[in-house]
Amino acid sequence: MEQRIDTCVLPNGLVVLGEPMPGVESVAFDFMLPGGAAWMPPGYGGAANVISEWIFRGAGSRDSRKLGDALDGLGLHRSTSIGSAHLYIGAALESSNLAQALALYADVILNPHLTDEQFEPARQLVVEELQSLDDEPRQKVMLELRKRFYPDPLGRSNMGELDELQLLTAAKAREIARAYLDVQQIILAVAGKYDFDAVCRQIESVFGPHEPKPLSAIEIGARGPKYTHIPNEGAQVHIGVMTPTARFVDEAYYDARLAVSVLSGGMSARLFTEVREKRGLCYAIGARYHSLREAAGIACYAGTAPDKAQETYDVILGEFQRLAADISEEEMARARIGLKSSVILQSESSSSRAGAIGSDHYMLGRVRTLDEIKLRIDGTSVDSVLGFLRSHPFEDFTVVTIGPKEIRV
Repeated sequence: MEQRIDTCVLPNGLVVLGEPMPGVESVAFDFMLPGGAAWMPPGYGGAANVISEWIFRGAGSRDSRKLGDALDGLGLHRSTSIGSAHLYIGAALESSNLAQALALYADVILNPHLTDEQFEPARQLVVEELQSLDDEPRQKVMLELRKRFYPDPLGRSNMGELDELQLLTAAKAREIARAYLDVQQIILAVAGKYDFDAVCRQIESVFGPHEPKPLSAIEIGARGPKYTHIPNEGAQVHIGVMTPTARFVDEAYYDARLAVSVLSGGMSARLFTEVREKRGLCYAIGARYHSLREAAGIACYAGTAPDKAQETYDVILGEFQRLAADISEEEMARARIGLKSSVILQSESSSSRAGAIGSDHYMLGRVRTLDEIKLRIDGTSVDSVLGFLRSHPFEDFTVVTIGPKEIRV
């Protein structure tokens, strides 16, 4: 069956996207609000995380308890996250409850109570989440890596900074919420079983002809230092390495994705084979593609013993740089199959599809079909990937380590 993408742009600028999924009785939706970490005012990077918790603590005619009960009563599997550009709030649920769920979420966006009483519990939850990173150095090293790799404020931590969170007040967070929860900039993506006309009518009726509040452009600053070591008394050194590559919006995007798959697409990929299996240098290693609209990179993580940290780093860089010398047809075939498999698996999840079509629209101004993605993957070759790697060599690396011992960079 031909894939269909439903699109509607409301008079107030809000974009509604939909992808029907025959054979499912569920539906998922994602509101993409222009309140990501990069949009936050300087010194208030963690405000987005606090706001994402605070807006669910009472909205419209319901206090915090009644709103929670109403959401739970619909059987929602709720999701909330903070990206560089957006604050995401959404859910997956049984399709017959969609209209009620959208009404509740509209209240959360348009009419949150944002009371002083509920601010401190919301802020404290975020502070505790951030403090827990001390026990999760693998997650922490990658957050610190993105902060330094991307120019400020694009790489800002979605969790915020402890000193900023401790200084954040209810009055300031309320001011930020009202400035950045802008109807004109919202994208709503729906996937699964739904009536698109009904969804559009409901959203237009609820959000109405709100006066748009244009956001000023993000001012892009400088990138962080090339190497940062964060002392830690643990028994391992956690290494994060990131290098620039083609963005999601670039023509060479699929060549970049295939290159990452050759490097780290499974147990037969180069990093796992060369660093872990042949040399036994680390217990965990992997690389993944990461893209914002403005920039993209390949991020690599390795966890190793202090006496092996330097060699682990040296071999990782060697594998990045050796990739442009030669790629076999067998490696390319495995990479293509792995990448297409992940696309197919994600296409069977309504939550994944809602997220994907919203991201596509924001990044590209259109939604890619699954057939287009698979054709573009199949259209890559050893020659096209090698040509991309040779014209975009891996020479610029940002490195962060956490542990008892520094490395030489």
